[in-house]
Amino acid sequence: MSVEERLAALETRLRAAEDQLEILRLLNSYGPLVDSGESYPAAHLWVEGGAYDMGGVYRAKAFDEIAAVYESEGHKNLVNTGVSHLTATPRITVDGDAAEAVAYSFVVLKEGDRWYFWRAAINHWALTRTPDGWRILERYNRVLDGSQESHDTMRRVLGK
Repeated sequence: MSVEERLAALETRLRAAEDQLEILRLLNSYGPLVDSGESYPAAHLWVEGGAYDMGGVYRAKAFDEIAAVYESEGHKNLVNTGVSHLTATPRITVDGDAAEAVAYSFVVLKEGDRWYFWRAAINHWALTRTPDGWRILERYNRVLDGSQESHDTMRRVLGK
């Protein structure tokens, strides 16, 4: 293998590692943004017109509809009570300028002097590389309730 070929292979591997890291940072910025009341920066994790499918109950589009969810009285009550949206380490698959990630998410809520797990879900993100870095095209979220939909979302890790 020539030096040029080795350098090209190294650049390819570095780009893949950088993509993984950038996507991790993107997904892990979600919780601190929504938990601190930063509705519009949180909504801008998506591309314009991107969507957040919230458990099949509501499908919000970026930017305004997603920001409105975080501006709602219900969400503001969570923020004022004390809440933590946690994203577990995702399994990320990158294919050029497109990527997918699958991960668990948990919502921890404060009640008096105690904290408890309030919600657990499985998430599938479709992502795209933009001039401003990786952004979310769609987040598909299903509560871990034993349903076929939640199991099918988990199986996306397997590519099935």
